[in-house]
This record gives sequence, structure tokens and C-alpha cells, in this order.
Amino acid sequence: MSIESIHPLSIILFLPAVGAILIAFLIKQPKLVKIAAGIFTFVPFALSVALFAMFDRTGGLQFIERAEWIPSINASYFLGADGLSLPMVILTAFLGFVCVFISWKIGLRTREYFVWLLLLETGILGVFLSLDFLLFFLFWEVELIPMYMLISIWGSGRKEYSAIKFVIYTLFGSAFMLAGILTLYFSTSPSTFDMVAIAGGAVDLLPVIPLAATFFLIFVAFAIKLPVFPVHTWLPDAHTDAPTAVSVILAGVLLKMGAYGMIRLVAGYGEGALIPGVAETYATLLIIFAVVSILYGAAATIRQTDLKRLIAYSSVSHMGFVLLGVFALSQVSLSGATLQMFSHGLVTGLLFAMVGLVYDKTHQRQIPLLGGLARQMPVIAVVFSIAGLAALGLPTTIGFAAEFTVFVGSFQSTVVNNAQTFVVLAILGVVLGAAYILWMLERVFYREPKEQYDGVKDADHMEKAYIFAFSALILLFGIYPRLLLDVIGPVFTMFD
Repeated sequence: MSIESIHPLSIILFLPAVGAILIAFLIKQPKLVKIAAGIFTFVPFALSVALFAMFDRTGGLQFIERAEWIPSINASYFLGADGLSLPMVILTAFLGFVCVFISWKIGLRTREYFVWLLLLETGILGVFLSLDFLLFFLFWEVELIPMYMLISIWGSGRKEYSAIKFVIYTLFGSAFMLAGILTLYFSTSPSTFDMVAIAGGAVDLLPVIPLAATFFLIFVAFAIKLPVFPVHTWLPDAHTDAPTAVSVILAGVLLKMGAYGMIRLVAGYGEGALIPGVAETYATLLIIFAVVSILYGAAATIRQTDLKRLIAYSSVSHMGFVLLGVFALSQVSLSGATLQMFSHGLVTGLLFAMVGLVYDKTHQRQIPLLGGLARQMPVIAVVFSIAGLAALGLPTTIGFAAEFTVFVGSFQSTVVNNAQTFVVLAILGVVLGAAYILWMLERVFYREPKEQYDGVKDADHMEKAYIFAFSALILLFGIYPRLLLDVIGPVFTMFD
């Protein structure tokens, strides 16, 4: 029996949703709910790792699943994985599994919490696996409801405000995306939602409006989700008020939906581009936005006093590196951008998990009110430091491998005028990153200990297990990034 005959992508995609349904209707005891959530997230993670091991490194779409869905409009249930989507699927499945343990102490409406958490995982996985425009848009919208519920019910601070702000921003972008998708659908002959057919030239493209207009209609949604300055303001609020596990998923993979969409739908991939020629025309403008996001995010981060808000603004800066790599439009820069997506998911996911642990132990997130915690919680201090050093791009961590690849590829760009100048400006973001990360670590862990934190506990065995898992992956892919780059690289051979 071949792996395709068991439909592995559908199993990965829908198993968390099946778990959510079982928890909602059959499982009532909180402990059993958590165990069930662990099982229904572990199996997709294990299967995604198995697919990664079996993936043909020569490239191309693999593990394809296709069936008729809405024949009258030529929409199909079309799933597939390549070197762009498979790393994101593994990252999503890993974070989904880990977030069950991060959420282990949730006591408020436990069943409902894990139902929404599992449905959120299915929504995000669907975005990375869909190769039909309509299916892609459906999953893009599905994640909105679970994220809104998780922030507004289990969050803190101005949780309702932050949840509504997230939804409004995303729906605003989604409206533009839907208009762009429909425009592209009616521009193809015969009309189709098939991404592969459009990109591969299997259908004629007869634009009903200028291609640049279609490009930016779709791009807006991805710019908001990435997020790009100045449409980033929903992110700090959502991060600050979300529960820890939701912040991990939000930073780890939700932002990557925007970057993934840019590469898959507007920048071009594989054998062609869905909207040919436009990315090259506007690449310099979009690189300017990338550099502004990098420097603005880093500068704003230095001024933050709340740990969560600090890391949220750092995400604006680090995702700017992704935007830089995407629109430098070279094989190396796009490979680096994809690696940066994976890197940011691991590193920032761990940073938010560590902030959650610090807050759980001290009931405090304000940096000026913390200090000397390395004495009380040495394990948390060491792992937090590893995550921080990876975020600033220390060699032997995945952060360095990703940022270095982005810079090298962008520096060599033949599409962007004065690409070298933009790269030099972007590197200033790394310098600022070192400043805010090291200053934060020094203030929180290495100043004079404060009496009110005497006796606070360090990480327990379960917490050590998942933070060590994060750390191991950060170092593994930092020391040997080829594990990922051999899978990612062949996707972008068209940019040689």
C-alpha cells in the first residue's frame, strides 16, 4: 500500500478537528480532554515528520490528493505538499502538540478551550496544504473564529478589544483577497481556482483588470497578516492579551500564513507565477516597506516594558526579514525567507512560552519590576537566554542560518535596484535586535535579586520537556540547516 493511498495530508489536516468534535460531544473529564488533545495533535505531528523523511528532495508537489468539490465552478478539493509548504506543516503540527502541554494548567472551560485550540490547528494547516484558491480562502477564514474565542475568553487585559481588532483587520484584508481571487478566477480561460494550473500556464490568462491591481488586492491580506508596517498595529495588542499557547501559535504559524501566501500566490513559485511580472515591477517598493518594518519594529521594541509586547514588536522586525527575502526574488533569498519563517516560528514560539512561564511563576510581566530571576529559576533563565540569542542571530542557532541566507540572497538580487544598500540598512535591525534582547535578559535575570521573588519555582518536568524540545530544534537546524534547505531550495529554481 502506497503512502498516497491512505491520504496522509487529509489525516494531518482533519485529525485535530475530529479530536475537537470528540472532545465537544463525548469527553467530559478535564484530564481526559487534555490527553485526547495530546493524542489528536501528536499523530499529525508524527505523520508530518514521516512525510518529511519520505519527501523526494528533487522537488515538486508530492502526496497530492484531489477530488471534485464544486464542479459547477471548477473548484476542487486539492491538497499537496512541496518544499515551501511541508516545513510549515511540520511547524504547525509541532506547535499544536506542544501547545497542549503549555495549556495543561487551563482550568476555565477546559473542554471548550481545547476544542477551539484543535479547530485553530486545522484552519492553519488547511492554508498551508490547499492548492485550490477557494479551499485556501475557506481555511484562511476558518481560523478567525477559534482565534477570536481563545483571546476573548481566555485572554487578559483588554482581551475583547484585542480579539475584535484582530478580526476586523483580518476581515478587511480578506475582503480584498476575495476580490483578487475572483478577479483571477474570471481572468482564466477556462475559469479555474487551481493554483497549479494557473502558475504552470495550463490555462490562458486574460486579465479583466490590470494584473497589478489583482496583485495588490491579494497582497493586502498577506501584508496585514505578516504584518507589514503600517498595518501591524493589531499584533502587539493580540499578543499582549492572548493566553500563552495562543501567543505561541499566533507568532509561530499564524503570521507565517501571510508570508506563505506572498510566496505561493503573488511572488511566484515552482514553474511559474500566478500573477506574472508584477512582483518584479514593484519589488523595490516592497523592499522599502520591508526595511522600514525591520527598523521600526526593532526601534519600537527597545521602548517596551511589557515582556509580551516586547516580543510582539520584535516579530514585526523579524518578519520584515521575510518580506526582504521574498521580494529580492532570488533562489537564495526566497530559500532564506522560507527558512526565516520556520526559524521565527520556533524561536518566537519559545520566547512566548518562556514569558508565559515567567509570568506563571512571578505573576509579573513588567520588565522594571523583575530582576535577578536567574538565581530562583536557572533552567528558565538558560532556555530564555538560548531563545533570545537565537532571536538576535547568534551562530549555531537557526536564527543565524535564516538571517544570513536572507542577507546573502538579497545582496545578490538582480531584480531590486540598489539591493546592497537595502541589505545594509536591514542589518542595522540585527544590531538593534542584539541591543533589546540582551538588555531585556540583563534586566529580567541578571540584576540584583528582589526579595519578593524568593522561593518562586523553576520549570517543572513537563515544562522542561517542551522548552528543551524547542531548544534542541533551534540548535539542530542552526548547526545543520541543510536538513531544511535541501527540501526548500528546489522550489525556487525558477529564480536562478
